[in-house]
Amino acid sequence: MKVKVKRVEKAERIPIESEFIKLDSFLKFAMAAETGGEAKLLVQEGRVLVNGEVCTQRGKKLRPGDRVEVGGVKYAVADAH
Repeated sequence: MKVKVKRVEKAERIPIESEFIKLDSFLKFAMAAETGGEAKLLVQEGRVLVNGEVCTQRGKKLRPGDRVEVGGVKYAVADAH
């Protein structure tokens, strides 16, 4: 009997100090984008997933528990406290 093993990819945990962080700021903070302009472009082009769905709102508020994916790299927004 063959057993399939599902590979689980862990998300990089990014703790934030505040109640929320805007998506474009998060991309810079997590070093997924080098500049605000690059973050804006990634979001506008639909290359960012928030909680598994494409998000084109660069001002989207992210809170601890939200998940972000950019270019196959996964991030988990976490509470710093």
